Amino acid sequence: MRITDIQRCEVRPGRLVEWTLSPATVETAKGLPDDSRPPAYIQESHIRTARSVRDGGLFVPTWLGTAFDLPGRVDLDVLQEALRAWTLRHETLRSGFRWAGDRLRRFTLDAGDVSLRRETVGDFADADALVAHLQDRFDAVADALRWPNLIYTAVVRDDSTSVYMAFDHSNVDGYSVHGIPAEIHELYAAGVEGRGPVVRTPAASYVDFCEIERADADRIDGSHDVVARWREFIGRCDGTLPSFPVDVGLEPGGPLPPQKMLCEPLVDADTAAAFEAYCRPHGGSLVGLLAATGLIVHELGGQSVYRTVVPFHTRVKSRWSDSVGWFVGGAPIEVPVAGTPDLPSTLRAVRAELQANRSLARMPLARVLKLLGTDFRPTSPDLYSIVSFLDARGIPGAGQWAEHKAYGLMRVSYGDQVCVWVSRLHDGLWLASRYPDTDVAAKNVRLYVERLRDLLAATAS
Repeated sequence: MRITDIQRCEVRPGRLVEWTLSPATVETAKGLPDDSRPPAYIQESHIRTARSVRDGGLFVPTWLGTAFDLPGRVDLDVLQEALRAWTLRHETLRSGFRWAGDRLRRFTLDAGDVSLRRETVGDFADADALVAHLQDRFDAVADALRWPNLIYTAVVRDDSTSVYMAFDHSNVDGYSVHGIPAEIHELYAAGVEGRGPVVRTPAASYVDFCEIERADADRIDGSHDVVARWREFIGRCDGTLPSFPVDVGLEPGGPLPPQKMLCEPLVDADTAAAFEAYCRPHGGSLVGLLAATGLIVHELGGQSVYRTVVPFHTRVKSRWSDSVGWFVGGAPIEVPVAGTPDLPSTLRAVRAELQANRSLARMPLARVLKLLGTDFRPTSPDLYSIVSFLDARGIPGAGQWAEHKAYGLMRVSYGDQVCVWVSRLHDGLWLASRYPDTDVAAKNVRLYVERLRDLLAATAS
């Protein structure tokens, strides 16, 4: 599934239909008692950051979503039931938060209290107008500071129907989004064919995961080894978390800038396979991607050490593999790149860092920062720059993503960091990046991508 924004996911004209949680569902939620299960630290940090940035006068949409096609003219009643059944399968989608003073309290609806309201918005003859409408609606509904914060839509045509779904980030991560098209296709096909309800193993609840993870995190204090290691890392980053170590044309202390997005194929399937084979003795493509990045940013920016926080999923037990939620942590690494390092030596250095530090990703960084007495949240929705890698070929439905025109959607709005996502798909490696909208950032991100492509291709020769 290619990660992109809604402007670049083949939106075509048609009749727009949308679903939101029904007024009856929303009214029921208002009277619910508190759910004793707390927010995950990453959820709370996300919501507090959104509130802080909003209080500063800036609205920064942060939703994620997916787009995919269903064949032919859709049966809207069947699709609605498929969407409702899928929603009920994932408890976090019927769970939300409200403020009690400065504390965030959870509430969770019973499955039987959840229903969808369908509305036909109208016909759109112009694709650009449709894109603008969808983005505005997703911004308004899939918002961290409101509930419900999800919305489903369909663009109905005679030959095919395109489904677009958006969620505030607090309920989904990139991996969750990748699994949605296959699940909806399965539920919809069963309904159309009259096969009855799809019987699947229940998905473990992300709400339960939040409770377990937070309880574990709250057992540590400031003397814990994880906290000490983060303290040392942040100290070597001049008291902050690492940005992309290349000039992006921003003045320190300036306002949060708008961002742009770059999305394009990186290398083809044969080159991706050759790169993986080259890197396998050192741990695989993630290690290679980080090593290559370290070499490139040294070339472009001159830093002697490449410091970054590597995102890892926290689905460490198989019970969470089918769950929708935000299962992401970060591990700090420091890679020497001074002098004239080559790719093999940098691969070894990255592998050693990941082996030593990957376990730190299991401890929520927001908890660590709280124990450090440090708060980086108020100024930016991104705590740090990332370079992320996902081999998506084994995700259910991956073989049909091209046929179904399936995309992972990301909202690009404001931010001062450079974030890069590289996905291994059946047709090769796909790169998506969002970065500050400055001429300097555009130039240097383009140089980074071209040098990355060259380094990957060199391993195949």
